[in-house]
Amino acid sequence: MTDERKRQIEERLLELPLAQYAWIRPEELQFPEQVRYICETECPRYGTSWACPPAVGTVAECREKCLSYEEGFLFTSFSEVPDIADLEQTLAYRAGHEEITRQVRDIFKEHGFEVMALSTESCAVCDKCAYPEGACRHPDRMFPCVESYGILVTDLAEKHDIEFMYGGNVVTWFSLILFRKP
Repeated sequence: MTDERKRQIEERLLELPLAQYAWIRPEELQFPEQVRYICETECPRYGTSWACPPAVGTVAECREKCLSYEEGFLFTSFSEVPDIADLEQTLAYRAGHEEITRQVRDIFKEHGFEVMALSTESCAVCDKCAYPEGACRHPDRMFPCVESYGILVTDLAEKHDIEFMYGGNVVTWFSLILFRKP
C-alpha cells in the first residue's frame, strides 16, 4: 500500500473510537495449536457457530487463508464493564466493537481492497446460529473470532506495543483486518 493510501485510510480511522492500532504483515501471525485447543476444551461456543471451530476450518487452513493476504491492520477498542468475571455480562458490551469492526472493514473496502475481518469472541448476530444445519444467515455481518483461526493475538499486540491489560473491569477487544488488492 502506498503511503498516500495509508494516510487517507488513517484519516478516516481517526473518526472512530479505536484505542490503538498497528499495520502488520500476515507473516507475523503466530498459529499455535494450543489456541485452538483452548477453543475446543474451554469455550462453550465450540461447534455451535459459523464464527468458531470447527466451522472456520483447521488451523492449517486458517493459516493458509490468512497468509494469502498481503497486509494487515490490528486494532483495539475497550469497554468498562460492571463485572469482568461475568462472561455473559461482559460479552453484552462487545456490540460496539463489532460495529467499529464493520466500519473499519468498510473503509478498507471503499479503498478498493479485498478484505477479511476477524474479530473478538464468537459471533452474536443471531440468537441461535444456523450452524451446522444451515448456511450463515448474515455472512456480511459475521466476523470469525481471531482466536478461532488459531491466532495468538496477544503475541501480535506485544510485538506492536499495543496495550491490552488495563486492570479493573476494562475489557480490550481485538480485531484484525487482512487485505489485498483484488
